[in-house]
Amino acid sequence: MNVCIIGGGASGCLCGILLAKNGHRVTIYEKNDKIGKKLYITGKGRCNLTNATTGAEFLSNVVTGSKFIMSAETRFNSNDTIELFKSFGVPLKIERGNRVFPVSDKSSDIIAALYSQLKKYKVNVQFNSNVTDILQENGKAIGVVVNGTNQYYEAVVVATGGKSYAATGSTGDGYTWAKQLGHKIIEPVPSLVAINVTDKDTFVLQGLSLKNVSVSAYCGDKKIYTSSVGEMLFTATGVSGPLILSLSAYINRLNPKDITLAIDFKPGLTREQLSNRIAREIANLGAKQVSSLLEELLPKSLCGIFANRLGVLETYKANQLNKETRERLITMLKGFTLNVESLEDFDRAVITSGGVCTKEVSPKDMQSKLIKNLYFIGEVLDIDALTGGFNLQLAFSSAVACASNLR
Repeated sequence: MNVCIIGGGASGCLCGILLAKNGHRVTIYEKNDKIGKKLYITGKGRCNLTNATTGAEFLSNVVTGSKFIMSAETRFNSNDTIELFKSFGVPLKIERGNRVFPVSDKSSDIIAALYSQLKKYKVNVQFNSNVTDILQENGKAIGVVVNGTNQYYEAVVVATGGKSYAATGSTGDGYTWAKQLGHKIIEPVPSLVAINVTDKDTFVLQGLSLKNVSVSAYCGDKKIYTSSVGEMLFTATGVSGPLILSLSAYINRLNPKDITLAIDFKPGLTREQLSNRIAREIANLGAKQVSSLLEELLPKSLCGIFANRLGVLETYKANQLNKETRERLITMLKGFTLNVESLEDFDRAVITSGGVCTKEVSPKDMQSKLIKNLYFIGEVLDIDALTGGFNLQLAFSSAVACASNLR
């Protein structure tokens, strides 16, 4: 079968390799002058290739589309991805959180391996190719319009990605074509993105990294999400880091101004245990200043902000804090509040949440249920997951499902 793939990213390249290996004639149209431009910046240039978890544990990290992608992930999971790239000649390693990286810490090694396989199986990769439309006739995809010329194929695979990092070529083209062909598009929104807050007293904390904390998000009195224990970072206008990026995936469709974040600085301690610890610290410090007490509990740069929010001077004596103030201190340590102003936009988002409605796509082979011989793989679909290599695995799993079943 003569097949074209629109997009030379992670899903498009792997799909092309496997289709060609299965005997199909494959052309990839890539609008950039090289493949894998977004892969190059993945994992801060190290390429977090996948996450070494499978089954229910893997799917628990899929925010949207877990039921849809379940069969594809079962057929081709992270272990399969690891073995595949090892067979491509890329040594891999597993780091904290089961994150998988090339031993070299270079995303270019992953891209080079994919390109080598594309050449090995004689995939025709056309660079600087601007696809502007998908051709269809009698309910079947029959080709594409590329650089102003009609090109005809027996099957068309859309692997254009989402809208995040538009400079890499992800400009949402796939959504436009899918909509023109009658598909429902779930509104794309930025995901895995930093959060801006209105609390200006925290802006001076820019660069402060916190470890072993957890963060919850509330919409009014309703708790939306609580993170695991991990790391976060204060920025010039808010917060970022792994915990915050993951949290953003659960609030990106809500009015940000209705959202409050609460940082638990002591997730391993109950209120009672924390109260006992504070009592011990005060007993040890005696007449020393409140600043000394806060420095036993927090990074130094946070102490002034805590004192201001508590309404006490840092020069107060630690043993002069009354019971009410101690309770408020415990409340702040277990839930330091930040009021959300906004989420960063697509240009700073790791991925896009939203896309082609999965109810209109077959989970077996990623073929459109509306247009025959039209397939959607990767981020263009309404599937997304948390940080840690899960989203690339979704791209690979969907690509394999398409390549294995396209006839």
